Amino acid sequence: MRILMLGGTEFVGRAITDDALARGWDVTVFHRGRHDPPAGVASLHGDRTADGGLAALETGTWDVVVDTWSRAPSAVRDAAHLLHGRAGSYAYISSRSVYRFPEPLGLGEGAPLVDGSPDDDGHDDYAAAKRGGELAALGAFGDRALLVRAGLILGPYENIGRLPWWLTRIARGGDVLAPGPQDAGIQYIDVRDLAAWTLDAVENNLGGPFDLVCPSTHTTMAELLEACVHTTGSDADLVWTPPETILDAGIEPWMDLPVWIPPGEAYDTIHRGNVSKALSAGLRCRPVQETVADTWEWLQSIGGQAPQRPDRPVLGLSPEDEAKALHPSDRP
Repeated sequence: MRILMLGGTEFVGRAITDDALARGWDVTVFHRGRHDPPAGVASLHGDRTADGGLAALETGTWDVVVDTWSRAPSAVRDAAHLLHGRAGSYAYISSRSVYRFPEPLGLGEGAPLVDGSPDDDGHDDYAAAKRGGELAALGAFGDRALLVRAGLILGPYENIGRLPWWLTRIARGGDVLAPGPQDAGIQYIDVRDLAAWTLDAVENNLGGPFDLVCPSTHTTMAELLEACVHTTGSDADLVWTPPETILDAGIEPWMDLPVWIPPGEAYDTIHRGNVSKALSAGLRCRPVQETVADTWEWLQSIGGQAPQRPDRPVLGLSPEDEAKALHPSDRP
């Protein structure tokens, strides 16, 4: 197949590009030139936010376009409109954030959606931007648009800082603040499983929305952190701490302690989603231990410092705040 990757040099785009190359597909990567794409692709340069930035895409035909854009929906609209008639289908990597909060348990893709517009030139509201991107893809490609509503994404090439933070922190050893409950299920998708499912889906002519994360029974917070201890060979001691103690210390779920959400509406929305549709369509999720080990191997291969997207906040708890939470009696 001939695939056009809009992006393709970082995290999700890079994983999809690598998978397509491994299948022997003919891959064209359209990007700004800030990062080198993998060997074996045709490279086109352009800036989607600039006037005339899509000029390199004015000619050419492809079987499928894959778009990972997460900012102003108008950029998706313009690309999809330009490529309509010259591409067989359009896969837009969206987000489960498009559902209104709190997402009702069990509804999956049928849950109520946030408002969004394909003509929106802003991107301050992530959920609205992703919904606008979906509408842009649907507007140009209709039922040939595949909406991949990914949840939490982990794995090699991560430039958000979630799993790399946990790996780096646990590698330092000592007492580690481990947020309970230990047996709380977590939902995420390994970026390579996302890539494989997406390319299988376009090859099988699937369209419409699919929520893409592992089942809520796939793994737990304890298994994730224990895998980090095992993989790094650290002497870290996981100090399992009740959610109430962590919240009372002023620690922010998700931001200060990546991945973790205490029990409640937010936890149910993020970590208890219904993914039966994607599972029925062939979604396969590798063990959490494999995701952790491969991310650590990649992190070591680049010197131990993960890349950081400039448009995302730096995540993770400071050593000082961790110490205060671990030893509350030492607080002034």
